[in-house]
Amino acid sequence: MVEVSGLGKTVDNGGEPLTILQDISFSVMSGETVAIVGASGSGKSTLLGLLAGLDLPTSGEIRLDGVSLAGLDEDERARQRGKLLGFVFQSFQLLPSLNALENVMLPLELAGSKGSTATARDWLVRVGLEHRLKHYPKHLSGGEQQRVALARAFAPGPRLVLADEPTGNLDAATGQQVIDMMFDLNAREGTTLVLVTHDEAIAARCRRILRIDSGRLV
Repeated sequence: MVEVSGLGKTVDNGGEPLTILQDISFSVMSGETVAIVGASGSGKSTLLGLLAGLDLPTSGEIRLDGVSLAGLDEDERARQRGKLLGFVFQSFQLLPSLNALENVMLPLELAGSKGSTATARDWLVRVGLEHRLKHYPKHLSGGEQQRVALARAFAPGPRLVLADEPTGNLDAATGQQVIDMMFDLNAREGTTLVLVTHDEAIAARCRRILRIDSGRLV
């Protein structure tokens, strides 16, 4: 599902090159769960953004489901994301002007799915929010917002879900509930999961752990 070879990312830092990632190579099989761990600033979130095609590497190649991201322009990468990927962010990234149901419907409608309302409602029921369909993000707790985000990520039927510190803005008990739900949904749907986390207990629940130190895979 994911093939990364010789990946590097360097940015300009006040006229001096700053290397964030260097010579990263790994693969992720379909249906596998993989955690990316490392200290703050080690490059894990940068790597996840590159996997999503949200940014381009300085060197190396990323293939998602056999397709090289380097051969796609920005619009084509966006179409590839819509077709293949689901996202779960630390800061939820719900649109404040849309209620819970509309937030989950959005990626379905962008993909041209029929019956988006029914599908979105079904997924909100699955994450235990059937009583919150019409609530806006500002009226939802952090845990409820992240459950809406889980429903939004899984509703379009992605083959790959990328999660960036999904419990980072939640207290321990709520975070545990959300992570349990994410792993349960992932197992039921047979999705490939790549998860960035600083929590070793969460990482240990994945089949494999990739550890990044100072931009290198160790």
